[in-house]
Amino acid sequence: MPSSTSSDQGDDEEACILRFSDLDLKDTNLTNPSIDLKAELDGITKKKYSFAKKKAFALFVKTKQVLAPPFECKEKWWKCCQQLFTDSIGIHRHVATQHADEIYHQSASILKQMAVTLSTSESLRSADRKNPLKEYLTHSHEVSAWLPDISCFSPDLLISDHNCEEGEVLLYYCYHDLEDPHWVCAWQTALCQHLHLTGKVRIATEGINGTVGGSKLATRLYVEVMLSCPLFKDYLCKDDFKTSKGGAHCFPEMRVGVFEEIVPMGISPSKISYKKSGIHLSPGEFHKEVEKLLSQASQEQSNTILLDCRNFYESKIGRFQGCIAPNIRKFSYFPSYVDKNLELFREKRVLMYCTGGIRCERGSAYLKAKGVCKEVFQLKGGIHKYLEEFPNGFYKGKLFVFDERYALSYNSDVVSACSYCGAQWDQYKLCSTTQCRQLVLTCPACRGQGYTACCVTCQDKGSKQASGPTQDSFKEECVHMAKRTSAFMNVGAETV
Repeated sequence: MPSSTSSDQGDDEEACILRFSDLDLKDTNLTNPSIDLKAELDGITKKKYSFAKKKAFALFVKTKQVLAPPFECKEKWWKCCQQLFTDSIGIHRHVATQHADEIYHQSASILKQMAVTLSTSESLRSADRKNPLKEYLTHSHEVSAWLPDISCFSPDLLISDHNCEEGEVLLYYCYHDLEDPHWVCAWQTALCQHLHLTGKVRIATEGINGTVGGSKLATRLYVEVMLSCPLFKDYLCKDDFKTSKGGAHCFPEMRVGVFEEIVPMGISPSKISYKKSGIHLSPGEFHKEVEKLLSQASQEQSNTILLDCRNFYESKIGRFQGCIAPNIRKFSYFPSYVDKNLELFREKRVLMYCTGGIRCERGSAYLKAKGVCKEVFQLKGGIHKYLEEFPNGFYKGKLFVFDERYALSYNSDVVSACSYCGAQWDQYKLCSTTQCRQLVLTCPACRGQGYTACCVTCQDKGSKQASGPTQDSFKEECVHMAKRTSAFMNVGAETV
């Protein structure tokens, strides 16, 4: 059973770590360290791998420590996956069996960091001073070195409960080329565990995209660490973090991973880059543009289009007046929607918007690449920042969010209706048919009558759980799934 790295092991670090130029840790297909990676190592390299694994394991376990109650003799307990462990054997067994992938990725990152540190020549160090990532790793290759000191804070201040007044959710992204996203992944994993945060963080060579929830102290410390990190301090500012009431309870767990894209559009960043995005407009500038558009007698004859880049279920409960909202189920369908509607955008000025701004970065780049638009603009900071400044502006309804809250309310407008009776309603629930789980708008009166599914098909099938079809066939038969095409709906004529 792995255990925490002892102090004498740390003192032997230089003796343990040797050069290992034959070890390729860029192979993303390696998933099982004990089979795929360790089997390929010679005796000397196995020693180095074992050392890195112990350090990764010890770091992971350390981030799970919590203070034991005052009446207990032990100083520390551990909390992981909503389970409390009162002895080291229990937490070690849990981590070894349930978090092998995280330990593997941190082990690989530690090996790479140590390799960079020990093999860097004087000439490379000179070049590294121009490279924030390499300088960052060379001077402090330990992930733990970039975790904030929380020893002066009570654990109760760091851990949020279900009281939204005590907690917060952060939404942010940063498009900036990262040379070693796996190192960033290991660091973000440790950082979020250290601060008892939950949520999702996507990392790629093109940047980072995160939504994290926790106590207000934890989110404040997270922002401070991000703004002081050499990787991001020149590209992120405090205003880039959007905040809303919430906490760690808004997400079931903390998920950090490395992907090809930080927001999945389905096209390689090497083909459509964030560096060729549209012109950013502040909330004030965007507000004036929308005001000008809505003041025109005939919007259909206007040379300006207001385009919602989000999914249909997002725009359904809240949107800008006069917008065009694509009837798409996920952002990876957006390029197809654009391709099929090029004439709609020909010689037009396009005003694009999304939740926080990230989808517009590459969405606008894709639209610009088609060469049909006169100009392409995007709302900086997204709807989030617009509503902070104009809560009663031209955006009507709720703002959909991808967590257990489902939506945020900034005004009293309701722009959607119950799927069954047509009464005004904008609070989503999951379809009651387990195999479907689509979002559904059904008012309390209709739910009281048993209408809890997203469509008639799911409502009928829901009562046949024992002998019903498989999950795939449920989705094939679901009316809402069948209707999800790349067509678009024009909601510009609606007064909301």
